[in-house]
Amino acid sequence: MKLRSATQFAAAAFALALLAFAAPPAVSADKVDPVADEKAFKKFFYDKFPKLKPEDFVNGPYSMDADLYKQWQDKEQFPPYEFSLELGKEMFSKPFKNGKTYGDCFPNQGIGIRQDYPTFDEKEGKVITLELALNRCREANGEPAFSYVRDEMAALTAYMAFTSRGKPFNIKVPNDPRALAAYENGKEYFYTRRGQLNFSCATCHVQSPGERVRTEVLAPALGIVNAMPIYRSEWNGMGTTSRRFTTCNSQIRGVPLTPQDDEYRNVEYYLSYVSNGLPISGPGARP
Repeated sequence: MKLRSATQFAAAAFALALLAFAAPPAVSADKVDPVADEKAFKKFFYDKFPKLKPEDFVNGPYSMDADLYKQWQDKEQFPPYEFSLELGKEMFSKPFKNGKTYGDCFPNQGIGIRQDYPTFDEKEGKVITLELALNRCREANGEPAFSYVRDEMAALTAYMAFTSRGKPFNIKVPNDPRALAAYENGKEYFYTRRGQLNFSCATCHVQSPGERVRTEVLAPALGIVNAMPIYRSEWNGMGTTSRRFTTCNSQIRGVPLTPQDDEYRNVEYYLSYVSNGLPISGPGARP
């Protein structure tokens, strides 16, 4: 797999990304500064793509390529995720065996709240993603948990994302050493190289957005989780955030973690926080 030439790999953009964002192996909580990270992260992408509006980044590769943008506009007339959206709406409103619904587990009956997840649970001391919250809701009401990488979870999160479309991400990192550690762990995971290809998440999504890997145009990390869950042509179906993370690890010939492991939830926390203020665009569709 060849992304760019050796000269391009050494370009200033990559150096800037490493200097601005790479996290050391261990950082004390008093040195973690999510606000500064968010500002630097956005500035890097805004400077790299000065012609794009901030809200364009949530469109991923479609904002990077004119032909893809036209294809996306045509695709949105009859979106391939529509079947999943309809299924998710039906599932969300269907009562559990005990008579309660998903809405009973969430603020505002679960409508228009996608932009608040992941959240940090101060009682538990851990990051709670929307996927995890949905399965905990099921289990609390006597229902079996869904797979984090299959159609049912994708449909539920698609519907919840749709009810929040246009609302800006509003992720909080409280001044709690455990929250700051989770955020920093997610940041470190994002920039750590792994697998036989020795890639990090940032290799593709900070260093090389807009470039092609075979036929795929790489999306920028800024706004990448705003479009989740997504329909991907290569999957011929919908995929959750968990599926995207595990697939990425496999593609770099690494060993995927178990869906919803701490590291995956923390990296989602990090990516969501640095995309604060950008609108929810999910469910989305990608080539």
